Amino acid sequence: MTLAAFGYANHSATDTLKPFHFERREPRENDVAIDILYGGICHSDIHSARNEWGGTHYPCVPGHEIVGRVSAVGSSVTNYKVGDLVGVGCFVDSCHHCKPCQDGLEQYCENGFTASYNSEDKIGGTPHKFTMGGYSDKITVDEHFVLRIPENLDPAAAAPLLCAGITTYSPLKHWKVGPGQKVGIVGLGGLGHMGVKLAHALGAHVVMITTSPEKGADARKLGADDVLLSKDAAAMKAAKSSFDFLLNTIPVGHDIDPYMELLKLDATMVIVGAVEPLKHVNGAPFIFKRRHMAGSLVGGIAETQEMLDFCGKHNITCDIEKINIQDVNEAYDRTVKGDVKYRFVIDMASLKKEKYYANH
Repeated sequence: MTLAAFGYANHSATDTLKPFHFERREPRENDVAIDILYGGICHSDIHSARNEWGGTHYPCVPGHEIVGRVSAVGSSVTNYKVGDLVGVGCFVDSCHHCKPCQDGLEQYCENGFTASYNSEDKIGGTPHKFTMGGYSDKITVDEHFVLRIPENLDPAAAAPLLCAGITTYSPLKHWKVGPGQKVGIVGLGGLGHMGVKLAHALGAHVVMITTSPEKGADARKLGADDVLLSKDAAAMKAAKSSFDFLLNTIPVGHDIDPYMELLKLDATMVIVGAVEPLKHVNGAPFIFKRRHMAGSLVGGIAETQEMLDFCGKHNITCDIEKINIQDVNEAYDRTVKGDVKYRFVIDMASLKKEKYYANH
């Protein structure tokens, strides 16, 4: 038996997203079935749907920023009950037995985590070989990979926390960002605006590093204490060797040398945005100040829950623009142009407006 599902998918790299009927597995004993309320649009959804990274399997139902209500639970589920507000992030399975998995770092599973969409479905239970994501009305997920959303948060604005939130929270926590530190957030977009909010809530002195004075003004509203314009050579020179930590959210390859020069002795810049080659890396800024450059990928399940609880305590959500699913293709184009502050979120109630919905 399977559960009939309805969502939006594309069937080739050049195809737009369209209504799509597919199937979810019936809940097993450890599964949670979720009626999806909201789904965030991450830029990686666009890269995947358009096969810009290669390896996309079609039909592709994107979406890994998922918030909904529990509709059913398996017989062995103990942490959730029908009606609970829950979330699902970037992955829905991992091997469970490698050291990273045992350490709660499922995002670094040595055997490869199962992404929420476009990954080989190792659990099965449907005719689909690959996982289907959150641009849909329902999903079935192993209890271990389900997260509790604080009820005091706007569920739509909480959806991007499952990717943009944890992508920025994890490195801030790992490198122990806190009071007394000067922290730079490089780039103000879906990731950068969450970096500003979270670093501010952690007690750091937050500096927005941007090419745009307009974005600098926005960053102050989000909690930045200062703004550093990276195109201002004099300002960049004056800021050399003054930062304890940099979170670099620029989504494309770029010259990192000007940013590395900003770090103090032994300080670190973490790359979370550019999943592609960096254009230029000079060894000198590393060598002469023993600086570090590192990367970070979302967070494990326990840390993601910690992040959600932290956001619940501090009333932190993403700044969003809510859309109907019928407008998803336009939202993709606007995201590519940077025309959103700062994340689109799909209201899945709009799926019921589709003439195809009644047939599912």
